[in-house]
Amino acid sequence: MKKLRWQILVVAVTIVIVALLLLSQQPVSIITLPEAAPGGIYTEALIGSMGRLNPMLDWNNSADRDINRLIFSGLMRFDSHGLPQPDLADAWGASADGMIYNFSLRQNAFWHDGQPVTSDDVIFTIELIKSSGSLFPQDIKDLWSQVEVKKLNEKTLQIRLPEPFAPFLDYATFGVLPKHLLETVPSDQLANAEFNLQPIGSGPYKFDRLLTSGGQITGVVLVANADYYIQTPFIEQVVFRFYPNSAAGFDAYKQGEVLGISQLTNDTLEPALRETTLSVYTSRLPQMGLVFLNLNDPSVPFLQSEKVRRALLFGVNRNVIVSHILNGQAIVADGPILPGSWAYYEDIEQFDYDPDAATSLLIEEGYVIPAGGGDVRAKDGQFLTFTLVHPDDTIHTQIAQAIQSDWALIGVKIELQAVAYERLVNDFLTTRNYQAALADMNTSRTPDPDPYLFWHQSEATGGQNYSQWDNRTASEFLETARTSADFSERARLYRNFQVVFTKDMPSLPLYYPVYSYGVDVQVQGVQVAPMYDLSDRLALITEWYLITRRTLEQTPEPTTAP
Repeated sequence: MKKLRWQILVVAVTIVIVALLLLSQQPVSIITLPEAAPGGIYTEALIGSMGRLNPMLDWNNSADRDINRLIFSGLMRFDSHGLPQPDLADAWGASADGMIYNFSLRQNAFWHDGQPVTSDDVIFTIELIKSSGSLFPQDIKDLWSQVEVKKLNEKTLQIRLPEPFAPFLDYATFGVLPKHLLETVPSDQLANAEFNLQPIGSGPYKFDRLLTSGGQITGVVLVANADYYIQTPFIEQVVFRFYPNSAAGFDAYKQGEVLGISQLTNDTLEPALRETTLSVYTSRLPQMGLVFLNLNDPSVPFLQSEKVRRALLFGVNRNVIVSHILNGQAIVADGPILPGSWAYYEDIEQFDYDPDAATSLLIEEGYVIPAGGGDVRAKDGQFLTFTLVHPDDTIHTQIAQAIQSDWALIGVKIELQAVAYERLVNDFLTTRNYQAALADMNTSRTPDPDPYLFWHQSEATGGQNYSQWDNRTASEFLETARTSADFSERARLYRNFQVVFTKDMPSLPLYYPVYSYGVDVQVQGVQVAPMYDLSDRLALITEWYLITRRTLEQTPEPTTAP
């Protein structure tokens, strides 16, 4: 009996184990998942007109730059945080003193005609940049004229700077040109070269053909470069069609002629947002609207007071400016470095609209409403009144009027003076012949934050430190950050600089403008990132896709109790 009981126990335990195993085995279903596949045609309404498809000649033509971004490659590129990334150069290094840069070109980088990209092509392009034939600004030509470029071998070159300059890699993003196709073209004849209408680059897309109508160029057709050294684009063909303005481009979208619109302006943004088939993407531009304050004008000595300047910022309702005047196409600014940059300090002091705080600061400084009446604060006979010069366009005029109304509420009176923007820069800011000025600071194509030119002491006379801010501590942070090759050290220095800036508030940051563009919902993989150039919206176009394929995946089905 004992032996039989033992056998029964073994059988029972076995039955329980088998039952548990069976219960744990769930049915398996086969499902298909979509993934990106090659193919499809993306057509975009490009606002503007074509000039020449040559990166030496596109500086002032954003439409050309958009197309060239896909045809040509640079030594370097920058990610959405403004950090340098490899492009044609798969590796680079800087000497400890920050004066020597070595670049190694990719072994698998080829021109669209099959020839290898070499160091000679890079050196040839640098020589073109310096020439009279290029449309690069003179300061960039001057920089390249001061460096020594040396070929080490077919795929390696060295660039030696006359002094350490950490933002140098900004200047290494130029589109490299093929020496073997252009070396016989004199630099002063570059603008007339046949190459400009049949370009050969090394980028993710190849030039295919021009679209014409009535003797005019109406578009450009590009095809995917199957031999692209990073990643072959999914979209097989990209077609750009030119339109004079955003309204015409949006109308083309509604007619089914295009899948994207390169720019949505105020007149097209609202109807675009109502289109259920159109995705609207918005990205921060490399610009800042601000009020420059002249800190070295004896006629407005109160602007030299830190408390008065902070009160003026507290007294501006920037949210209303952004939402009502700029139609939401901006972000409230809080400092001199663009948000999204690797150098931006997220814990920077915030200045929300607070007229009570503004009034308290002015009272602390001794500015009160005179007992004899009036609504303008004064101290020792000095009234808080000055002139704000501003651009004479509609938007800037409305912003200036809003500031005027806001400051009147805290007892500050300003007179408005509207002038053409070019005159504002040349006759007022450059000459320092102003008290306060509403203007835009543009840092396009310079992903490195480097605020040196606008806020360092040495730029107060003759430079772009229009406020003439004289703060030695801030200047030392900028000096060191400009020469250090260590990004973590530079981030620390710029963080300290931003803290000093917001404490002293030498000028008043108002807003960072944003850029909006539209892409049909059937185009997938589109990503939004802060812009350092308008063409940055196409930086990740190799990851966009129109075609999907299904992949199999086994997934256990949940069991239900009977």
